[in-house]
Amino acid sequence: MFINWMILLAAIALLILLASKAAKVMSADDESGFLVAGRSLGPFVMAGTVVATGFSGWGFMGSPGAAYQYGTIELLGNFFFAPAMVVAVLFFAVYLRNRAVKMGSSTIPEFIVNLHCDDRDSVSARTLRIITSVGMIIFLTVFLTAQVRALGMLGSSWLGISPLFASALLLVIITIYTMAGGLLAVAWTDTFMVIGMTTAAIYIVFQVFTDIPLADMITQLNAIDPNLINPKTSNPYGDAKASVFLVFVYALIFSTALPYMSVRFLAMKSNISIAKTGFYTAILGCILSLVPIVGLYVRIKNPGLANPDNAMPWYLANAIPSVVGSVITLFILFAMKSTANSIMHTLSTAASHDLRLAIFDNKPRTDAELLRLNRLWVAIMAAIAFISTFFLPEAMLSFLGIFSSGTLMAALSGVLLVTIFYKGSAMAAIASIIVGAVCSSYLLTSGIVGWVEGPLIGSAASAITYVVVSVLVPNSKSNAVVT
Repeated sequence: MFINWMILLAAIALLILLASKAAKVMSADDESGFLVAGRSLGPFVMAGTVVATGFSGWGFMGSPGAAYQYGTIELLGNFFFAPAMVVAVLFFAVYLRNRAVKMGSSTIPEFIVNLHCDDRDSVSARTLRIITSVGMIIFLTVFLTAQVRALGMLGSSWLGISPLFASALLLVIITIYTMAGGLLAVAWTDTFMVIGMTTAAIYIVFQVFTDIPLADMITQLNAIDPNLINPKTSNPYGDAKASVFLVFVYALIFSTALPYMSVRFLAMKSNISIAKTGFYTAILGCILSLVPIVGLYVRIKNPGLANPDNAMPWYLANAIPSVVGSVITLFILFAMKSTANSIMHTLSTAASHDLRLAIFDNKPRTDAELLRLNRLWVAIMAAIAFISTFFLPEAMLSFLGIFSSGTLMAALSGVLLVTIFYKGSAMAAIASIIVGAVCSSYLLTSGIVGWVEGPLIGSAASAITYVVVSVLVPNSKSNAVVT
């Protein structure tokens, strides 16, 4: 355990160094320095933070667990995230950034309000901002809590401490550097982390296929259960064989409509090379898409795991040298942290910026006051997430991630994606958010559809509601084509 602690301390020192440098850069700007990194992200950092956040802990812990349980269908489903992220970067990022700059928007709730309301202090504008922010806080808190639980599960075995202590320790580390440097620190540390994540993925693939060649793996999995190789359905994504292809649509909406993903597009440099950003995103995403192979490997080596989510921990403890396992465990913790810090930053800005302006006051504040407020809410949200781990129900990590992020994605898809082509009313935006969230959460918790089908149906319901209500209840900015 001593070497693990040394590796962790060295990584912490580097993360804190990056955060301190980010804090110096950020302090020279106004509040946008904390909220959107002063709009300073270049191609590689942009790609690194998008991919690290998108693949995250579920890619290294939840996805191998799903592959262990359901077989090769998870490899195909997981792969669709890479091209979806590339499409989001190439065709959505510039639109979102340019409109946000034009309207003076530094957060996703602010972007939605500014797009739909002329009077940003009106009752409808405040209501829309509150509903958007509160929805983000509720669902992203669930997602963050699941990430904290996953950190505790992996960190406890790695460091030889209790899961509770591991969760608290790693959450404190994340909180410190997120408080220090805002989104710029998140982006820089994500980029450092994604380099480690891709290195780990390359090693894992090499080790797995060196031990069990692909042809032998297929033969052995088929002997265990033919459905692992040739599934009759797309479970857990849906009952139909073709349901897995919906993952691409899900991942595309995921990459564009989720606030902790799309806020990065607001942070891009004005002269960024989108082609380079897309290229880097494709390379990193394709490499990380290979990680679920671990689940298939462990299904052969140890087919009796009681909890599928233990596939990756078992692999690290039993299939590779201990020192290598320690380093890869650090990279997996990085993957979890990359999502946790992004969610924590988004949660804190929703509370410190959007809810403050919508509910409490709109009086002028100094940059120093705003920065203290932003940082305070990072700590508050971290504390809420830690306390929530005691109440979060037991479920597969992949499902918890899809329920929380998928439902929020469904809620916001209408007001973020439909508006590319058609700009509706404030009332339509409010209605579409509520309908999308209710529809997706009901479908997922009832279990009557697959994991990706629920959020996608919710997204469709949100989009239809947005257009219909805009026609029925227009306002002065309705029914105009976005220019």
